[in-house]
Amino acid sequence: MTAAARRRGIAGMSLIALTMVAVLLSLGFWQMQRRDEKHRLIRALHERLAAEPAALPIARDWPVLDPAHDEFRRVRFIATYRKLPDAMVYSSGSAVRDDVAGPGTWAFLPARLPDGRTIVINAGFVPNTMQQRGTEDRAIAPLLTGEPATLTGYLRFPEHPGLFAASPNVDKRLWFTRDVPAMAAALGWDRPAELAPFYVDLEAPVPASGVPKPGPLGVHLRDNHLQYAITWFGLALAVAVAFAFWLHGQRRRSAPVPG
Repeated sequence: MTAAARRRGIAGMSLIALTMVAVLLSLGFWQMQRRDEKHRLIRALHERLAAEPAALPIARDWPVLDPAHDEFRRVRFIATYRKLPDAMVYSSGSAVRDDVAGPGTWAFLPARLPDGRTIVINAGFVPNTMQQRGTEDRAIAPLLTGEPATLTGYLRFPEHPGLFAASPNVDKRLWFTRDVPAMAAALGWDRPAELAPFYVDLEAPVPASGVPKPGPLGVHLRDNHLQYAITWFGLALAVAVAFAFWLHGQRRRSAPVPG
């Protein structure tokens, strides 16, 4: 190999190595940034979950509510459960409820606010062994008293089904994502303009039967960003060391042999 070809080879490998190191370092720094963001989010969620319940946001403020700033806010309000079909959302467990384990469903049903608008309530967890097949004897039936109730819970925002999410079984009123607008449209809960753009995960009161089972939420967000960052930084160091050894070998090969 000529000297010029060797220099071009070294220059090409140097560019590749530098690019790889730069990409790996950027991924490491990105994970550190994500770690800082996650810690801020965890602190904010702890503060919201520990705060005293506030009044439900008034309807004129609904369009400006944002999950980043408003999700998990504790609220207390008066509403009346409507005698309309409920929806059950399948769950294999809960990431925010310490007292929920194993498969079951979350019971979603509409409630009427004093101003006539509709808010959707996740009334709590129904264990898989307690699912009924009929439409008149489901777990939410005791809640439909027609009387106003003081409800305490947490603001949540609907989920949108992903590409691989299972389709709901509307006949059984069974969903697999918390797609509240789809539930409302399928079950005739209310017109979109009269429906709150959020729902409430119920904390209290607990019904006499204990089912559906509401309860307090907790923060259990995974925080593995430091480990990911160390991995990326370690790979960057490995690439740099490997390139340094390779470059040292190339220079030894190209060094003139003493006469």
